[in-house]
Amino acid sequence: MKRALLLLAAVQAALAAEGAQQFVSLGDFKLESGAEIRDCRIGYRTYGQLNRDKTNAILFPTWFTGTSKDLEQYFGAGPAKMIDTSSYFVIAADALANGVSSSPSNSAAQPRLKFPKVSIRDMVNTQRRLVTEVFGIKQLHAVAGISMGGMQAFEWAVSYPKAMERAIPIVGTPRLASTDLLLWTAEMRAIQEHRDYRGGNYDRPPDLQALSLIHAYALTTPRYRAERTSRDQFPAYLKEALGRNAGFDANDRIRQLEAMLAHDVAAPYNGSLARAAIEVRAAMLIIVAGRDHMVNSAPAIEFSKLIRTPAIVLEGDCGHLIFDCQSDGVVPKVTEFLRRGEPRKPLFDSLLK
Repeated sequence: MKRALLLLAAVQAALAAEGAQQFVSLGDFKLESGAEIRDCRIGYRTYGQLNRDKTNAILFPTWFTGTSKDLEQYFGAGPAKMIDTSSYFVIAADALANGVSSSPSNSAAQPRLKFPKVSIRDMVNTQRRLVTEVFGIKQLHAVAGISMGGMQAFEWAVSYPKAMERAIPIVGTPRLASTDLLLWTAEMRAIQEHRDYRGGNYDRPPDLQALSLIHAYALTTPRYRAERTSRDQFPAYLKEALGRNAGFDANDRIRQLEAMLAHDVAAPYNGSLARAAIEVRAAMLIIVAGRDHMVNSAPAIEFSKLIRTPAIVLEGDCGHLIFDCQSDGVVPKVTEFLRRGEPRKPLFDSLLK
């Protein structure tokens, strides 16, 4: 039965219009905690054409609270696009608990916080099945992601070292720094302590205005906001900031926050980032923001040193939003990295010689 469903998903994927929302059913999916997601479904969209040899595929997972639709702006033809879909086949994958893939908000069997806690590695494991079972892809050309998508790219590089030629985490991290733990814990407490949250069993969605403001403050540097929003403009900006992600389910947000708070690619290696780095076979392009207040750049820079590949550190006041407001420092580097004929030999290979 499971094989028939996967075959049907593969046929539907081949026939679907570019950018159409699609789903694959993975059945009861076992998580690394030992718990299961019943009737697990993963959402995704595709852009471009998969070549005959299946060697031009790029997986692009979603960021925190993001959906595959949100990623569409980065794919297409032309120098302004991060991924050229005239050359590459992009699979934009909806991460667990984003309200599209299986989540507390859409699970009939495990609604609300009956839905089990998930990890970044669980997200990656579902994507691995999507790539191999629906598309029959043995090795991806690349895995790329932004923010929490970048965390998934790091996890892919360590957990499935031979499954991709290249990994491109952008403002991601191999594990959270204490500043990240502080921010994401504050966001989680802002939900849990809201009077209308009621331990996840709310009658109406809690109006999480404090959370929205915490998130908005961390997105950029203080200078960026002060220079671009005058006192007179602040009421309009405030309205915009409060409206951002207003419709995202509170329990979905909790489960994704928990996943990020627990994220550490070194966890299976007694916390040794150096040991985790040895697993990496893919060439990596690590892009961070030196003044990122949302995802601290230090762990990613440390990881880049361990694999002997200098990180691209973009300074400036954009902070976490470098992929948008400093796109001229991101897009050309990604484009060049993807087009290289033979990726750089990873550290693991050099150690064997």
